[in-house]
Amino acid sequence: MRDEYKLMLGAWVVVSAWVGFVIAMNRKVHPKVLFFLFMVELWERFSYYGMRALLVLYLTAQIVDGVKSGFGMPDTMAYGIYAAYGALVYLTPLLGGYLADKILGFRKAIIWGAILMAAGQFTLSTSTGRELLLYLGLGLLVLGNGFFKPNISSMIGRFYKQGDPRRDGAFTIFYMGINIGAFLTPLTCGTIGQLEGWSYGFLCAGIGMVLGLGIFLYTAYKGYLEHHGDPPPAKPAVADANLPESEPPVPPANAAEQPIGGIRAEYFVYLGTFLLVPLACLLIWQNDIMDFLLIIVGVAAIAYMLYLSSEYETVDRQRIWVIVVLLLFTAVFWTFFELAGSALNLFTDRNVDKSLFGFHFTTSAFQSVNAFFIMLFAPLFSVMWIYLARRNMEPPAPVKFAIGLLLLGAGFLVLNLGKGAAVAGIMPAIFLILLYLLHTLGELALSPVGLSLVTKLAPAQVVGFMMGFWFLSSAFAHQAGKWISNLTAVDEKTAASPEQTMQLSLSVFNNVGLFAIGSAVVLLMLSPLLRKWMHGIK
Repeated sequence: MRDEYKLMLGAWVVVSAWVGFVIAMNRKVHPKVLFFLFMVELWERFSYYGMRALLVLYLTAQIVDGVKSGFGMPDTMAYGIYAAYGALVYLTPLLGGYLADKILGFRKAIIWGAILMAAGQFTLSTSTGRELLLYLGLGLLVLGNGFFKPNISSMIGRFYKQGDPRRDGAFTIFYMGINIGAFLTPLTCGTIGQLEGWSYGFLCAGIGMVLGLGIFLYTAYKGYLEHHGDPPPAKPAVADANLPESEPPVPPANAAEQPIGGIRAEYFVYLGTFLLVPLACLLIWQNDIMDFLLIIVGVAAIAYMLYLSSEYETVDRQRIWVIVVLLLFTAVFWTFFELAGSALNLFTDRNVDKSLFGFHFTTSAFQSVNAFFIMLFAPLFSVMWIYLARRNMEPPAPVKFAIGLLLLGAGFLVLNLGKGAAVAGIMPAIFLILLYLLHTLGELALSPVGLSLVTKLAPAQVVGFMMGFWFLSSAFAHQAGKWISNLTAVDEKTAASPEQTMQLSLSVFNNVGLFAIGSAVVLLMLSPLLRKWMHGIK
């Protein structure tokens, strides 16, 4: 058996045992539905990260006969598609969450999203040599993600009342499902896709999504969702003056059944989804449009947030200013971090020795390293912050953000050590592992803190609005990352040697690392002012 498959099977055995242990230890503490939704999210993330690990490699792979044929796209074209796809993944949940709240409810939205994502993966599995199917598959995926991603997380919260001490533990378990899926899929879909053929990798991701859908349908069938996934109530029926008083209008059972333009509301949503598919495909194909779209949205969002702050008293106004400032630094962090799926992915393919500890790894397998380190270090970070807080030593949020940026920058600069150990333009894999370790520690210092901080700083009336724009920073980051990745692109008209591609990539990564560290220094300098504006919030 090949090393890659030994590693894949070993990971599945270990993770299966760990999942069983977690469920056994918590089954008497949490409602049964948590563990079903945990498995649903695990399989959905398995599907998402399976596609993410393969996409850029698939697009740039040479055109050959058979299932191992890619599209032979130039690096810049592949980076543009990846960026637009990633940006839309973070934009569409705004629409999907709104439609679930107003019409579908969580259950119907999640089912619809899972169906669309499975269809997207299966479409990608048949897309070899067919660009139309490639864009159709990606379009289905981003729309499906929009219905699925925001609503399954929101549903978890409905099973715990505010102040319930089990609430944080439930989201920790759920977050573990996300990272287990992200860990397993590059080792599974990525390995199968690279060794057996790209179609089989996407097919594997699609099967994972179908398994997740099946578990969710079973959960709903058994009644474990209770009423929490139901559509919202319908608006009160308006009496028709032409009807006799003895025949009052019969109100629809819920908002999903309420007619819109003569069409049942949920069917209106499903139909509208299909009408949006061509738009999603167009934005991914002509991805430069996303640059202008996100610039307009970003400038408008910041301008509106600043205008909104003027409507509040000094304390709330200055707290909104803190959100705006940290939003800019967050966008810098994720712009560089998300190079993992684009420029760093091709760097791994072209300039990293993929043999480690006596095993040979596929390029896509390295996409699992971040999730592995998150599972390893997230509990330690949680304990560390509590330990420091009890001793009044916990750093304020802006300093945590700066630490995250410092670690991110250091990760990119570590590759210079690998350059010194490289042979013929191929560096040892341990230096890439070290990069991902530092990036993961930076993520743990910044990401959870940011989400919590927005809920604390934003005025109660606009928390949802502020959270939506906080997530938009990831959309901006994916699209901005395209331009950085393009600087590492190899001229498709010349056959560049590994030494040349390494030199080109490292020159860009060095600038990225220095910019991240410089941003951290600026944020540290601003930290006293931001702490003052936070008015006691930590």
